[in-house]
Amino acid sequence: MAEAQSDEDKIVQSAKGQSNSTRMHVKIHAPYKTYFDGEATSVTAENDTGVFDILAQHHNFMTILRPCEIHVRADSGDQKIQVQQGVMHVKSDEVVVFLDV
Repeated sequence: MAEAQSDEDKIVQSAKGQSNSTRMHVKIHAPYKTYFDGEATSVTAENDTGVFDILAQHHNFMTILRPCEIHVRADSGDQKIQVQQGVMHVKSDEVVVFLDV
């Protein structure tokens, strides 16, 4: 049976940059429209290397997106967003995608 994590353990993990979160904040937007802004469990997109997934606790990452369909998986339901060009930035469980730049 798993024990609840103490507040002290959480503070130590936070100080070490560790987290046991399975969610991340995702914002996908263009200059005049926000397509998604909320918590998600994963994001799938495509760059020149191929299709890739972003999960919580992903290392810092920045890439230029190819024309593709971004697939956001969230508790509220999956959302697919067709993109022609964009830039994705991932840092500290925050994913920001700038479209049409």
